[in-house]
Amino acid sequence: MPLVPMRAILEATEKYNYAQGAFNVNAVAQAKAVIEIHETFRSAAIIQGADLANAFMGGRTDFANGTLEDKKRGANNIARAVKQFAENSPIPVALHLDHGKTVDSCVAAMDGGYTSVMIDGSSLPFAENIELTREVVKLAHARGVTVEGELGVLAGVEDHVFSATSSYTNPLDAVEFIKKTGVDALAISYGTKHGANKGKNAVIRKQIAIATKECLLHEGIFCALVSHGSSTVPQYIVNEINALGGDIHNAYGIPKEQLVEVSKLGIAKINVDTDIRLAVTRNLRELFRDEPALRESLSIGPVWKLLDEKRSDFDPRVFLPPLMDTVMYGNVPDADVAKVVDCIERGVREVVGTLIVNFDSVGKAPLVENVSLEEMAERYRKAERNRA
Repeated sequence: MPLVPMRAILEATEKYNYAQGAFNVNAVAQAKAVIEIHETFRSAAIIQGADLANAFMGGRTDFANGTLEDKKRGANNIARAVKQFAENSPIPVALHLDHGKTVDSCVAAMDGGYTSVMIDGSSLPFAENIELTREVVKLAHARGVTVEGELGVLAGVEDHVFSATSSYTNPLDAVEFIKKTGVDALAISYGTKHGANKGKNAVIRKQIAIATKECLLHEGIFCALVSHGSSTVPQYIVNEINALGGDIHNAYGIPKEQLVEVSKLGIAKINVDTDIRLAVTRNLRELFRDEPALRESLSIGPVWKLLDEKRSDFDPRVFLPPLMDTVMYGNVPDADVAKVVDCIERGVREVVGTLIVNFDSVGKAPLVENVSLEEMAERYRKAERNRA
């Protein structure tokens, strides 16, 4: 089916009290595997491309320095692949921009075919965050595109999102922010943390989520609450990577049990990225251990060289630049590259499948309304007329 606005998926989570995982991808093979594993469990799917993931998918291997043109190309590449895989899929699929930092980045994603965008103004003063977010909402809702904002600051490092300390979300500020911007979803800061080092004993401040949700219910406002920095960082995968020659230290995630709990307390969308990176990296290391002759392969030998040189890294974008045609377009020129693609897809299915079950979205796909962007845009216009 055609891609749906993310709001349609979030409305179902609110109505039926479960959470939807949202999974970041950086390659066509990852997008394919995310959709396939959601089909297996009859769950709707939210696929996320971060701002810098778009730069990478646009061919910029030094993605931290990606230009707007790189991001435009990448948005088109990701959207083309996701639309292709979703077209014949029986489940609703939304494509969401994660951590868009500027209006231009959000517009580039929408032009490319994203059905949802995040504008992250969390580092700005409150009034400026409202102004920036409101501008994106106006542009996006005219197209029927969902908008996620962010209030409060998460500690940690992930792509170009970084902060040494956290600033928790004030529930009353959240209500004011939602009223003044009209966002469909809001990422809150409540104890999660970006990146792989969330601390050995990370604790979510669930009271912040509960209070924010209660305030929204009291005001009669729809807005889905989002948990960023929520990767679980499975310790068995970290240990396996290190046993295979990796050198990863102080990598700890959010305990799965805490995420399951907040999924019933008002958190509707849970973002996961690091878990996928780890599983794919582990699979790549296993491949070259089990088939050492592949280290001399003309097509994928350079992937091994990067794995061997960069033992403390676990982001596949560090290892996959020799295969950018495969990353960007899904082309598989030979049997050796096919083995790398298999590593990517198996890693995605392993961790994403586990979390679909944990977050209780299994079998929920039929509960999501199949609404088009055009229909959603008309609903936004009607709501605006009613407010006026």
